[in-house]
Amino acid sequence: MIEDHLDIKTPEYVAIQFQIAGLGSRAAAFIIDRVLLMLVNILIIVILYFVMDGMESLSIFLWDSSFPIAMVIIGLFLLNWGYFFFCEFFTGGRTFGKKMVGIRVIQENGHSITLLSSFIRNLVRLIDSLPTAYFLGIIMVFFHPKHKRLGDLVAGTIVVHERKAKKKKPSPIEKEINRRGLSKDDVSIDEWTLKSFTAKDWKLISTYANRFVQLPIEERNQLTRQIADLLLAKTGFDWDEKTERELEDLLLVLYLILKDEWEFEL
Repeated sequence: MIEDHLDIKTPEYVAIQFQIAGLGSRAAAFIIDRVLLMLVNILIIVILYFVMDGMESLSIFLWDSSFPIAMVIIGLFLLNWGYFFFCEFFTGGRTFGKKMVGIRVIQENGHSITLLSSFIRNLVRLIDSLPTAYFLGIIMVFFHPKHKRLGDLVAGTIVVHERKAKKKKPSPIEKEINRRGLSKDDVSIDEWTLKSFTAKDWKLISTYANRFVQLPIEERNQLTRQIADLLLAKTGFDWDEKTERELEDLLLVLYLILKDEWEFEL
């Protein structure tokens, strides 16, 4: 029986429900990605043609050989395979097609896709594409209870729907953040550091943010220091000599950054 939803309890005891992406949405995302790649491939081939034509008129010996063509063929293979690999890892499980359709790849435990999982998943894509037009992958996604292709089975990943929360009136913490003029662009955190934060960290910072405006000033200052000791150590920031106000701003910006990664309706 096909499952539409997947309930996951993470090691941090956070319950998350995901809506599994089916064949239709996955196919739509894949078609968008393939059209994008096809346009890039055509552009590269056209450039190669004109470059080779120009080099041939100059009678350059190297260009009379098949070496440039072989290099472009290898380059196109790496581009078409690497596109899915790098996009899924460095953009939170989303290629351009997946982002437009509103789906993403995650680990079966609910965490973001890892480098190894992304590599394995897309390496097995070569098998899923057999015998032609991704026939094996389509059959697997259609009949598997969790809409998995072979690459998902081997890598321990799953594709889920992602819907941003509907717009509503600003919450008290959102009003406070706006009043302070803070945004997630105020602090730069690299992708490796961002992936070191877990669901437990998100639960901690979101609880802090949601209680922020209600806390008495003394209790808030104490809690701010405690949260900073736990979370800011992962960022490499030097916070020991910062004032309470500066620490609050740092943690609220970190809340905005992690909110983008963790707070989505699925």
